[in-house]
Amino acid sequence: MAGETEKTLESLGWKLPEVGKPLGSYVNSVRAGNLLFLSGKFPKENGKLKYVGKVGREVTEEHAQDAARLAALSCLAAAKAAVEDLDRVRRVVRLTGYVASAPGFYDSAKVLDGASDVLTKVFGEKGKHTRLAVGVSELPLNACVQLEMILEVE
Repeated sequence: MAGETEKTLESLGWKLPEVGKPLGSYVNSVRAGNLLFLSGKFPKENGKLKYVGKVGREVTEEHAQDAARLAALSCLAAAKAAVEDLDRVRRVVRLTGYVASAPGFYDSAKVLDGASDVLTKVFGEKGKHTRLAVGVSELPLNACVQLEMILEVE
């Protein structure tokens, strides 16, 4: 049965994707006390990577924002797998996002608003978080966005 947080997600027209397997020698999440550290997640839809290439070249800023939204939902799916119920999230502490940027693209922060908006719409005040937006030259799988999060959980 879905908790209130998942009902909020559904009311916004979003659903949690399946949690993908790690691409290497690491795990999807690690809990240390009340903090849940989530490994990097990509923008996937129906199990497939969506929006590949550099933002500002192959990927528009608007599509990159959607990619950030999808990656945020992937992070929430990993969080649910770790703690069983998103209602156990007490606070989104930190969002770090990497944006594969074409030369001259300087709006990584705007791209990450796609993810930040998900978190504040789903969690309200407890979804407000610190954030780091980094433009990079390459990401695994040629993804345009990769996100990691730190959550406080009960």
